Amino acid sequence: MAKHEYPEPESTGGTSRRALLRGLAAAPVAASVIAPPWGGALAALHRRYEDGPATLARTKEGRTASRFRYHNAERRWMLVEILPFADTRYPNDALHLAGFVCQQALCAYLLDMGFADDWNARHIRQDIAKALAYANATGLAHDCPDMARLALVLSPYWKWRHHYDAWDEDRPDSGGFVPASIMPLVRALLDCVHDVTGHPRPKGWRRDREERRS
Repeated sequence: MAKHEYPEPESTGGTSRRALLRGLAAAPVAASVIAPPWGGALAALHRRYEDGPATLARTKEGRTASRFRYHNAERRWMLVEILPFADTRYPNDALHLAGFVCQQALCAYLLDMGFADDWNARHIRQDIAKALAYANATGLAHDCPDMARLALVLSPYWKWRHHYDAWDEDRPDSGGFVPASIMPLVRALLDCVHDVTGHPRPKGWRRDREERRS
């Protein structure tokens, strides 16, 4: 494989993800005029969220930034898997960290697809549900109902930084999520981003997982 080449999975539809990405790399186009199956889905999301149109343009710089975000997400989540949250009654810390990791992972995918980092900063911010919607609209295909429900609970994830008392009326609804139910959902999302983008795992990832199994 050449230095700057990397694997791109094929989609199950009539047009492969690889073919669409080659087109984006060759000639940046407005998201609203991308050929199906993405164009209509993106246009619908722009209307739904009242977002400015995205311009998808894949670059080496975007690919590098995407890999950095993915590695950042994996490294932060390693800490959770090594030292699990002990107190399942108050999942605030788990939800806040899960929100950060999901945001990094999903933005890694969007950057790889050619979304500009400044567009993500303006329109995605800490809205995990929106990030997941845009990612799935452009080929991530992570159609997990529990992950979609968690994404709504996490959005925006800054709200979980505050330690609410159990009787606090302003406490956000956790949706019944606790660390034990959060961990496999975030792990599955990270694995999906890894598989679809083709980014390598960060250094030490495999060794760390093997140590945890022993």
